[in-house]
Amino acid sequence: MNAIRTTLLLISLTFVLASCNDNDDVIDDFGQEILITDDVDCCSVDEARQVYEFIRKQKEITSLTQDIDDKYRLRVFSPTGSLHTGYNDLYFVVTKIVSANYVKDIEIKSFTPIMSMSSGMEHSTPFSGSIDNFDNGLLAIRHGWVSFVMNTSDNGSWNLDFDIRILKAEEHFSLPIQVDALADGQKWISQFKVGEEAYHISLVNPTDWKVGTNDISAQVTAVAADKKTPYLPADKKFTIDITPSMPDMGYHSAPEGTPLTPDADGLYNGVVNFTMTGLWRLHLTVRDENGIVVAGGDDTDHGFSSLSLEVTL
Repeated sequence: MNAIRTTLLLISLTFVLASCNDNDDVIDDFGQEILITDDVDCCSVDEARQVYEFIRKQKEITSLTQDIDDKYRLRVFSPTGSLHTGYNDLYFVVTKIVSANYVKDIEIKSFTPIMSMSSGMEHSTPFSGSIDNFDNGLLAIRHGWVSFVMNTSDNGSWNLDFDIRILKAEEHFSLPIQVDALADGQKWISQFKVGEEAYHISLVNPTDWKVGTNDISAQVTAVAADKKTPYLPADKKFTIDITPSMPDMGYHSAPEGTPLTPDADGLYNGVVNFTMTGLWRLHLTVRDENGIVVAGGDDTDHGFSSLSLEVTL
């Protein structure tokens, strides 16, 4: 608690003093002071504050922390501080080791998660397609997402390859990563086929469900011809009907919501209703742009579509 009070006091004092002296210590970034100087490569007082306020709400994936040329430190954050099957938001920041201030000129390329199976096969997984700026006020943060199709186990292990440029320094990383299985009653990614083409649907951050009406979002990605290439957001657009049921309660359903449809950025958004806590299976019916059912539908699962996801309230 003393550390928290000290941090808050330091932040408050900094904002008072910042207009007088840009060389003041600004904030305590998880135990290390950020020193604001006239270094044009790094954040100003205001920029550092915004980055800090965002990052402090995330948790660091410490296994991915890397030092580069003894000058820079790469840190990766997610909402949980770990990786799991299904959708994961990832936030990348680079600091100068000497000052702990955030570097703005960074680029992350060739981001490729690879699963090496015990059988000798290799494959990738759904990915946002790039690691980019996502907020003009957070110039030192890069964001992307990855949705893992399976967890680390005796059947296979994950590796993360990427290139990073920090100012004029460049580095390639190939890092083993741990992907955890979700708890029983949580299935946040599922595959479907349209003809010979395979797709995945991934629930986006499905952790804040409540009894009643819920907004729901998903990403739809297409499996690459070369399965070692990350599976990028699909060019084809679909409408995805959602029918919730409770398998532990006789498969009773819930009031109708609205289908998942893509917005201008390709994110699928809809509405789903839950009438009580417990395990809910989200049965999916995929329609093409002409409204024709191309995957799922009323098939084998108690009259519902067997293409499904699961959430537990």
